[in-house]
Amino acid sequence: MQKKAIILLSGGLDSITVLALAKQQGYACYALSFDYGQRHNAELAAAAQIALDYQVEDHKIIKLGLDSIGGSALTDEHIAVPDTLQEGIPVTYVPARNTIFLSLALGWAEVLNLRDIFIGVNAVDYSGYPDCRPEFIKAFQQLANLATKAGVEGGHFTIHTPLIALSKAEIIKQGVALGVNYQRTVSCYSADKQGLACGVCDACRLRKAGFMEAGIVDPTRYRNS
Repeated sequence: MQKKAIILLSGGLDSITVLALAKQQGYACYALSFDYGQRHNAELAAAAQIALDYQVEDHKIIKLGLDSIGGSALTDEHIAVPDTLQEGIPVTYVPARNTIFLSLALGWAEVLNLRDIFIGVNAVDYSGYPDCRPEFIKAFQQLANLATKAGVEGGHFTIHTPLIALSKAEIIKQGVALGVNYQRTVSCYSADKQGLACGVCDACRLRKAGFMEAGIVDPTRYRNS
């Protein structure tokens, strides 16, 4: 019987790499994306296309209203997306986002009777978000196995984070080796409706630096290019 997994698919560089890795490892993949009230839906359009490209078993886009509580430059239009590097945890941090995303993935995993969830968090070249750290993933996996019917009845959930200790350049090199088309992806916090990137936000900065360090031509579609 083929093993199955849920892949959190944002439409960005990291999540497509994780999907490609999971497919390489022989998983039948179920993609899960979120319309959580973010500034733009370009990344969701990218996620939908990526799901088609990789012929996932199913792709769900769940609508959440995180913009109703705000607190982040990604969900509150009154908070500007910074175009320079910020100290500490930046205003683009979305409160409890990965906790919410993983919780819904966990619920779907129980419904599908699968035990593997993949997420493209990274704790090397990242913006300092607390819910991207190994400590968080370890704690959530423990919670998953305590808080579910499947866990109580002897099942064991595993939260896979294959990119968590890699630099952005290492992630890109791995993806290219797997045939990933990064032009399909949208990482920018301020992308326009066509998915063109601003080139100056933190996500763009990390992405640009990753391609440069990897020695690979950056295929990202920038507004001013």
